[in-house]
Amino acid sequence: VMNDIITTMFNKKFMEELFKPQDLYSKKALRTVYDRLAHASIMRLNQASMDKLYDLMTMAFKYQVLLCPRPRDILLVTFNHLDAIKDFISDAPGILNQVDETFRRLIETYNCLSDGEFQLIRQTLLIFFQDMHIRVSIFLKDKVQNSNGRFVLPISGPVPWGTEVPGLIRIFNHKGVEVKRAEFTTAGNYVTPQREGSFELYGDRVLKLGTNMYSVTRPVETHMSGSSKNLASQAKENMAPNPLAKEELNFLARLLGGLDIQKPAGGETGFRLNLFTTDEEEEHAAQTRPEELSYKVINIEATQEPGRRAELSRILGELEVAEPRPDSAEKGEDLLALMDGL
Repeated sequence: VMNDIITTMFNKKFMEELFKPQDLYSKKALRTVYDRLAHASIMRLNQASMDKLYDLMTMAFKYQVLLCPRPRDILLVTFNHLDAIKDFISDAPGILNQVDETFRRLIETYNCLSDGEFQLIRQTLLIFFQDMHIRVSIFLKDKVQNSNGRFVLPISGPVPWGTEVPGLIRIFNHKGVEVKRAEFTTAGNYVTPQREGSFELYGDRVLKLGTNMYSVTRPVETHMSGSSKNLASQAKENMAPNPLAKEELNFLARLLGGLDIQKPAGGETGFRLNLFTTDEEEEHAAQTRPEELSYKVINIEATQEPGRRAELSRILGELEVAEPRPDSAEKGEDLLALMDGL
């Protein structure tokens, strides 16, 4: 299952589309991509479990972006994600090459950006998640999230790399010469970081944000908090017609419509992932979830309709390289060939 999902996620053409300069996806478009990727194998989730999985993903990522010591560390969080993914597929060299290729593209694209550009990326991501305040028990127990779903920023611990521990004020004259010093007491217990995390393909990231938060076994649940009224109003806002929505979803149809999920052979029915303790709890969660908070997922099945199939074939034809490919072309290079090979 993990191999199928990771293979689809790091497909060459899919990554090429993601790396193109573009506006941030809407919440609906992101959910559509996430839903498609989560079902890229024989694993199936019903609506309630899918909503819970998506809520956990969005809040965990919001937590990681919000608590980054400095904007550039967003890249270290991403590298932690990719390091964990590589551990999942360490015994599959072909898939590992796909992930490493994405790793190299990230380094090439983002390592050269300035701190100001990383700050803009961080602010853009936080604006996207600012109305999501879903409580997660793992964060509540670690006291990094309040009962209203908002995260707690620490006032102790390592300061960002390249900065000094607060407590000293230097005063300079007009010639730039230090003339006076003053000290003040801080409320936090700050320390200087020992070293900077590695921004290379391999190395110690130092930063723990983005690593496995389930390394200690404990129950994990999501709860709708009272402050989710903001999320409800945001959901209603998203229901309003968006002139770019059609083009955005057409793009997704072109990109993901050809990923025909392989049906289990013989009498196998695959397996279903339930993120709740019991089936009854899952059914209850689906029934009690407010209608305005339900994610209106659009299922794209472009391969099932002749008209769409012809359009998809035309688009894929345009993507074909005119040059003859060598016989040793890498498996999975083509989007449809990848799914056929699963």
